[in-house]
Amino acid sequence: MSEQRIEVDRTIAADPGAIFEVLRSPDGHVQIDASGMLMSSTGDPASAVGDRFVVHMDRDSLRDFDLGEYDVTVVITDFEQDRAIAWTIDGQMQPPIGHVYGYRLEPTDGGTKVTSYYDWSDIHEQYRPMAADIFPVISETNLRATLGILARTVAPGARRPGA
Repeated sequence: MSEQRIEVDRTIAADPGAIFEVLRSPDGHVQIDASGMLMSSTGDPASAVGDRFVVHMDRDSLRDFDLGEYDVTVVITDFEQDRAIAWTIDGQMQPPIGHVYGYRLEPTDGGTKVTSYYDWSDIHEQYRPMAADIFPVISETNLRATLGILARTVAPGARRPGA
């Protein structure tokens, strides 16, 4: 982990295609979210860079900034079928902040190594003076827990390869 990036990984007993289907889906984002902020979604699964869908949010679980219920648009910035997906957020704050969430998938013997990351190193200059007060929005624990939920979503009851 750097000062502006959190990265965690977990090997999941499922093939990359099954995992990627969850990660490209608006509903999948909501299903596996461990932060408690994602309430529901609207839109179609991503299939290319530039695709967008809406996630209905509520930060009450974080107890940091009371924004009430609000919407953000997920904008896909990296899309490599069954290998990588990343996105940034277009929401209430304008210009968009520029923080990025993403996953990389690597096939392994008996499963897939899934790396989840959250990177705020390239945020818009306007937000840099307050970055220390804002970031990270979610914790390393949230990322690890989301990988655990992803594992039980795509491979319920399956043992982690190598465990």
